[in-house]
Amino acid sequence: MASLDNFVRLPNGVRMPIFGLAACPFCSLPGTSHGGGYDQESVIYALRECNYRLIDTARRYGCEHLIGKAIKESGIPRESVFLATKMWPTDYGTESAIQAAKSSLTRLDTDHLDLYMMHWPLCPSSVDDVRSTLDNAWRGMERLLDEGTCRSIGVSNFSIQDLIGLMENCSVVPHVNQCEFHPYQNPKELRAFCRENKIEFQGYCPLANGMILKEPPVVKVAQSAGRSPAQVLIRWSIQNGVVTIPKSIKKERIQENCQVFDFELSPQEMAELDNIPKTFRAVDPAELQGKIDDNKPDGYKLPSHLQYVPM
Repeated sequence: MASLDNFVRLPNGVRMPIFGLAACPFCSLPGTSHGGGYDQESVIYALRECNYRLIDTARRYGCEHLIGKAIKESGIPRESVFLATKMWPTDYGTESAIQAAKSSLTRLDTDHLDLYMMHWPLCPSSVDDVRSTLDNAWRGMERLLDEGTCRSIGVSNFSIQDLIGLMENCSVVPHVNQCEFHPYQNPKELRAFCRENKIEFQGYCPLANGMILKEPPVVKVAQSAGRSPAQVLIRWSIQNGVVTIPKSIKKERIQENCQVFDFELSPQEMAELDNIPKTFRAVDPAELQGKIDDNKPDGYKLPSHLQYVPM
């Protein structure tokens, strides 16, 4: 049976773990506090005790500086951790994208990124030429790849049309497209497009922010498999070949979430979860433009004592 060391190989040969931790203070499970979406000790625990080797974060989350500290405090060598982060749309542009990456390197206290992504296919409302701005940002990322600052580059939340637009002018096809992925949000056409164009599909929110855990087909499969609903959903995602990054700040959940490599779902069970008709989105794209245009600081949901203060 597979182990937690499972990985996928990106088009440029870089090995990426198929399972990891989303380190994000946003999109907390129902019932958690507004500022309760990040816990430093839990990240260290995931690395040190549970063998998580992929950590995904973003500039906007405001916790890059904490991730850098967590890796060091865990005692896990930096070269053993696949570290991914994202630039925010206000950084889009060739030189500004390069500078944004360098700033992330400083906060993460590292000399390279294993994966760097554009966070959304959107720009601030003040931008007149969105297509050109996205292309320029990608050009900056290609330069970061060429110079070795980033081992791989990708995008997040891009649709088929977004990818086609970017690919018309790029020199390097995105290595990764990270999107929301769970049975309520299962973009089969987008996944097929990524597969055909050798773009690795990565899924966040595999538990749909907890909204899907009591869905009858999920409960039924979990009972049949003798596993928790969360483990079944994560296993379903991984068996679909999707790089999967659940989020949790509870140590017991972090441990539970990684125990998904010693069982398999049957084709019938996979099909039951594949075809749940209900839809739900943990992230509402309609709200994104306003969030890009607002002036809230990065990590605004973090408690004040955890927020980044430049030296």
